[in-house]
Amino acid sequence: MKYVIALDAGTTSVRAFVFDLRSGRFIRGAQQEVGQSYPQPGWVEQDANEIYFKSAYVLNDCVNAVGAENVAGIGITNQRETAVMWNRETGEPVCPAIVWQCRRTDAFCAAIDGETCKRIKERTGLLPDAYFSASKIKWNLDHIPAARRLQAAGKLCAGTVDSYLIYKLTGGKAFVTDHTNASRTMLFDIRSLDYDAELLRYFSVSRDMLPEPRACTSRMGEAVFGGVKIPIAGVAGDQQAALYGQACLSEGDAKITYGTGLFLLFSTGEKCVSSENGLLTTIGYTTAEKTVYALEGSAFHAGSSVQWLRDGLGLLETSAESEQLARSVPDTGGVCFVPAFSGLGAPYWNGEARGLLSGLTRGTKKEHIVRAVLESIAYGARDLADCMQRDSKIRLREIKCDGGACANDFLMQFQADVLGISVNRPCERESTALGAALLCAVSLGLTDEKEIINLRKSEKIFTPAQDRSRVEQGYRDYRFAVERALLRK
Repeated sequence: MKYVIALDAGTTSVRAFVFDLRSGRFIRGAQQEVGQSYPQPGWVEQDANEIYFKSAYVLNDCVNAVGAENVAGIGITNQRETAVMWNRETGEPVCPAIVWQCRRTDAFCAAIDGETCKRIKERTGLLPDAYFSASKIKWNLDHIPAARRLQAAGKLCAGTVDSYLIYKLTGGKAFVTDHTNASRTMLFDIRSLDYDAELLRYFSVSRDMLPEPRACTSRMGEAVFGGVKIPIAGVAGDQQAALYGQACLSEGDAKITYGTGLFLLFSTGEKCVSSENGLLTTIGYTTAEKTVYALEGSAFHAGSSVQWLRDGLGLLETSAESEQLARSVPDTGGVCFVPAFSGLGAPYWNGEARGLLSGLTRGTKKEHIVRAVLESIAYGARDLADCMQRDSKIRLREIKCDGGACANDFLMQFQADVLGISVNRPCERESTALGAALLCAVSLGLTDEKEIINLRKSEKIFTPAQDRSRVEQGYRDYRFAVERALLRK
């Protein structure tokens, strides 16, 4: 077998990539956009059937390109936390999928009692929030009569996107998920690797509704293409897949994904470290032999801040212009930006905070504002990195980067300066899909973790500047601005 196919079922598109096991590179890709709907302010939904049909389309494209007989297996990575419900007998969705971004259950989560909040954090590593799947599933059970009828009849399935895709691709034969996706439901004990009975009762979830949790490198089932059975083997949520694709396999390894938001995952090895600084404890990946844990922090806005400069303020024609404009001035001219468009994520967790642009004078130019926005992204990562090191007592050695904004050399250099450690950019930018492909290859015995470490190649390493005094002052100014943003009632 020459190839592994990675299916990346993201929030706004589904993509499939053919990974050549001989060269260690992707040689083909296919993509389909996926729509979202917003029935009420703060609500975000998707059609699970659309996700499946477009996933099948891109998979068929890639399988046909290389021949099904040459495909060793399929790895899957996906948007996490999005909740799908479907009829066990027909495989048809019962209602729209509630997307991870949806805030319809804010009030319910805010009312969770203190003892349950404590249990959620202790067992799942998460903070009670509408972000995670449990309250979305409960909302459907409370508001969708068909869901309640199917639950009573034992015919209701509920899961994350990976479990729905596997169910459909295997013709309903496999109702499974992997440990990383299960760990984002707010129902899963990340130490025992099983659902927590008390949390199931609290959220009115029946155990038989949920997929069987398995290791990331398990064989999940078989899909058929052109009469050829291809194993689905290797599954992880998108951020965990990126951690694996970046070869962050040892304690102290860390990666940042710069997307719409910013996600920093820090491997704590086989130690499950509880955060005292507003971070999440999550499963990094699992094999049959071990469970690797990680601390996770996310800033809600990173790439979206640059999009705001382009689409909201009209300061940029393209996002790529931000690098040139930021370089054209020696500093921000005293301008400071806090990207709290929809509150602040880790480590502040304040949904009431709002964005702040301060330090404006008559001498302020658009270049200063653009530079301040880029610098705010790096400062947000510094917040998370400092918390992770305090929680874990492990010192960061370097950060591996991926996502769209990692192509911005100014931002990557400034990130290295702010963190005081190297930022390592890989040759292969599709780290999430690569992680799914590599988990699949490991599952099938086609490679191992030693080879994965050797496979990752660096395209450029950004090292911190020797004189960091100005950077440190800038970070202090940013933290002062954050405190002002948090004062909003």
